[in-house]
This record gives sequence, C-alpha cells and structure tokens, in this order.
Amino acid sequence: MSEQNQKETAKDLAGQYFKEGYNCAESVVRAFRDFYKLDVSDEALRMASGFGGGLGHAGCMCGALSGATMVLGMLQGRVNKEQSRGPVYGSAHEFHEVFTKQFGAACCRILNPHEFGSQEQRRTCLKITSTTAGILLKYLEDKQLLPTNN
Repeated sequence: MSEQNQKETAKDLAGQYFKEGYNCAESVVRAFRDFYKLDVSDEALRMASGFGGGLGHAGCMCGALSGATMVLGMLQGRVNKEQSRGPVYGSAHEFHEVFTKQFGAACCRILNPHEFGSQEQRRTCLKITSTTAGILLKYLEDKQLLPTNN
C-alpha cells in the first residue's frame, strides 16, 4: 500500500468511526488499533471514552489529540517504572506542537466553539478527527514508529 493510500485509509477509518458514533478520541485510537492490528483489547479502548469533548465536554484538550497521544503510548509507552518515559514524553510533546501548528490551538472549546450536538459541531469534529489521524500517521512515518505487522 502506498504512503498516500495509508494516510487516506487512516483518515477515512477515523472519520468512519466518528460518523458511526464514536467520539473523537475513541475514533483515533480505534482506527490505529484496527488498521495496524495493535494488541489492544476492546476493554482497553474504553479508556479513550472520557476524552471526548475535551475531557468529558469540559472543552479542554481536544479529544482527537488525546487519542493520538494514547496511540503514541501504545507504540512507545512503558510497562514498568524501570523503563524510560523519555521517548513517549518526547513524542507526545512534539506531536502536541505539530497539532497546535496545524489547528492553531489544542483546546477543544477554541477549536470548535459550536454548540455540542449541533450539525456544525459534528462537522468540525469530524474534520479535526480525520485530519488528526492523517497527521499522526505522517508523524509516525517520519519518526519510524509505525508497527511492522501490517
């Protein structure tokens, strides 16, 4: 599969999950889990649920950004305290910068000021969610963090 086709697939899959009713964080995490066949259970995916709407509609950090950070954790996170948290911290910080440069902010209420549940809000979140999946894929490719089992 070409790089462009992979990028479009990641974007499309995240967008498809959002359209099906998953929130932004769930959509990004689920898309990468499914597309790259990551060893993440459905039960583990439940952790993404509270991040939608900028942490449960608090309007703070965008759920798509939170979901992307969770994907980085899936790929670089540590499983014990002896392991370094440096790689995932570095990637999370750097991706936050990439996201902020792309969208101009990381805060949900700034990115999407429309009333929750409105057509405008759904449209804006769909665009942010699918675009985030695309920029995450590019970031993972550039940093050579993509899993090799696909």
